[in-house]
Amino acid sequence: MSQQTVLYDVPGPRQRRITLVSSVVATALLLVGAYFLVYRPLDEKGQFSMELWGPLVDPGNENFPLVWERIGLGFKNTLIAAALAIVSSLIVGTLLAMLRIQLKSLARRRFTGLATPVSYLLRGLSMLLSGVTRVCVEVFRGLPVVITIFFVARGFPEFGVTFDTLWYLVIGLTIYNSVVIAEILRSGMEGLPGGQAEAAAAIGLAPWQTTRMILLPQAFRIMLPALISQLVVVLKDTSLGFIISYEEALNIGKQIIGSLGNPIQVYIVIGVIFIVVNYSLSKLAQYVQHRLARGRKSAGGTRTGAAGTELETEAVAGTTT
Repeated sequence: MSQQTVLYDVPGPRQRRITLVSSVVATALLLVGAYFLVYRPLDEKGQFSMELWGPLVDPGNENFPLVWERIGLGFKNTLIAAALAIVSSLIVGTLLAMLRIQLKSLARRRFTGLATPVSYLLRGLSMLLSGVTRVCVEVFRGLPVVITIFFVARGFPEFGVTFDTLWYLVIGLTIYNSVVIAEILRSGMEGLPGGQAEAAAAIGLAPWQTTRMILLPQAFRIMLPALISQLVVVLKDTSLGFIISYEEALNIGKQIIGSLGNPIQVYIVIGVIFIVVNYSLSKLAQYVQHRLARGRKSAGGTRTGAAGTELETEAVAGTTT
C-alpha cells in the first residue's frame, strides 16, 4: 500500500461532482459580488473613463509619454535600492548568523589547558558578546522598518555623516532585513543533525571551518524559500522611501496622482507591476532551488555509480586471482 493511499483517499465520482459544483457556485458568487460591490460603484463614479485611464493606457494621450517616463524612473530607483539592500542584507545577515553560531560555541567551551582566570575571562567575554548580539537582533527585528529608515536618515547627519537619499534607504533596509536573514540562517544551521558538526570536529575541522564549509551551505539550501520570501519583502519595503523623499515607484505614483487626480488607476498599474516583479523573483527562486536539488541528486548518483564500479572491479579481480 502506497503512502499516498494511506494519507489521502482518492475521491469517488460523487465527491468529484460535489467538488465541481461547489467550485462553480463559489466562482459565480464571487463574480456576482465583484460586479455589484466593485464594478458598478466604480462605473457609476466614472472610474473606467478614458479621461482617467488615458494617461496610462492610451499612447495617443498627451500625458502618456511623461507618465510612463516617470513610472519607469520610479521602478528603476526601486530596483536599484532593492538590489543594493538585498546584497548587503545577505552579506551582513550571513556574517551575523556565523558570528552568533561561533559565539554560542565559544560560550560552551571550557578552554581547558589555559589558566583558570583566563578561561573564565574568555567564557565570560563570549557570553557577553553573545548576549549583545542577541539584544541587537531582537531590537532591530522588533522595530518597524519605517522607524529604522527614519532614524538612519535623521541620525547620521547629526553625527556629520551625510549620504545620498538612496543610501539612507539602503542602510535602513539592511539593518532590519540582515537580522531577519541572520535568524533564518542561524535556525537553519542549528536545525541540522548534530552528527554533522561532530563528524567535522572528528576530522580536525575548526568550529568556524565547520560552520563555513558544512553547516552554512546546507542552511542556505534548506532555508532558501524563507530567504526568497524575505528578499521579496525587501523589494516591497523600498516603497517606504517616501518618508525620506526618495523617488521610488510609489512616491512617483503619488506625484502623478497629484497632477492627474486618478489614484485608483495609478495604484492599480503600479500594483500590477510590483506583482509581476515579485512573481518573477519567486519563480527565479524556485528555478534555483530545483537546480540545486537536481545537482545534489546528480552528484549522489555519480558517487553511487563510482562506488558500484569500484566494487565490481574488486569482485572481478578477486575472481581472477
